[in-house]
Amino acid sequence: MKIDLTDTTAGEINKALIEGRRAIGTPAVGMVLTLVIVTDEENAYDALRAASDASREHPSRTLVVIRRVSRTPRDRTGSRLDAEVRVGAEAGTGETAVLRLYGEVSDHADSVVLPLLLPDAPVVVWWPVRAPLNPAEDPLGALAQRRVTDTYAAEQPVRELAARAESYTPGDTDLAWTRITPWRSMLAAALDQVDCEVRSVEVEGEEFNPSCELLAMWLADRLSVPVRRSLSSGPGLTAVRMETTCGPVVLDRADGSLANLSIKGQPGRAVALQRRDTAELIAEELRRLDPDDTYAAALRYGVERLAMGADAVAALGGAPEEPAAEAAVTEVAVAEAQAGTEEGEAERPTPNSLARKAASK
Repeated sequence: MKIDLTDTTAGEINKALIEGRRAIGTPAVGMVLTLVIVTDEENAYDALRAASDASREHPSRTLVVIRRVSRTPRDRTGSRLDAEVRVGAEAGTGETAVLRLYGEVSDHADSVVLPLLLPDAPVVVWWPVRAPLNPAEDPLGALAQRRVTDTYAAEQPVRELAARAESYTPGDTDLAWTRITPWRSMLAAALDQVDCEVRSVEVEGEEFNPSCELLAMWLADRLSVPVRRSLSSGPGLTAVRMETTCGPVVLDRADGSLANLSIKGQPGRAVALQRRDTAELIAEELRRLDPDDTYAAALRYGVERLAMGADAVAALGGAPEEPAAEAAVTEVAVAEAQAGTEEGEAERPTPNSLARKAASK
């Protein structure tokens, strides 16, 4: 069922939602959260479709906020709110209100959204594109317990990661981080099968792919070893190579679907590592609404320190067993430990703690 409202108010939208539920015979509210999607007209369809698919796992009230560009100065001084209310089959297993804001009201979207939030239910705000520099200080972000961005959609993803680290607030997360959950789980499981010390790591993937950078920062933070970032033609992440005292551990995915895990002394094995669509990523993020401390630690590690680790690997010249190379690794590890102490971080884990502190998702 679809109800179109022109030049309306939040009260009228609420009334339309109630009438729509009654019309389809479900007067009770069965939603578990409110998902607010802040996007533009170009990306609204794809975002709404992903949210609708995710609602099969998390029934929610979805509010899509679209700020429309006013063509004339007169239009910019006026205000108008148009809405499209969807319930039943039109909205998956939840209910949807598409809000189009014109004029001055577009600068006060929070005042429109606030009366439409489900009472006593968590709020998640998702920016598919053009996320604010500080999501927690955004008027809409301030209403939410969870704020989802996607640095992959930014024009300069790596620089965006640095900005996210500076403005991080508990409850922030990034779909670029969500994309690497299977990689983190697989790497942790691989290291759990060997009793070795990791010496260095190489993360291979597309250029300007924030998921590659986040995975490299997570490994560097957890293992306290130099991590080198190398480039490939993709798609996405293509390989992680870890040099250990027992030989190399390699997780290689060349086609974006099936990966090969090889550990010295063990037969190679094929593992499913399919690239996931946005609906799956959003569904995963909606499963947990508490702060993601693992993401925060990886993000705060910083791309600058990651580059320092890469320089150390290059200085080793691929011979970590030589005394000079060992000294270089020790020097970098000590410098990073001191930096962590100065920043007030907790005691850094031992190299093989990755296997015991696996992906927390």
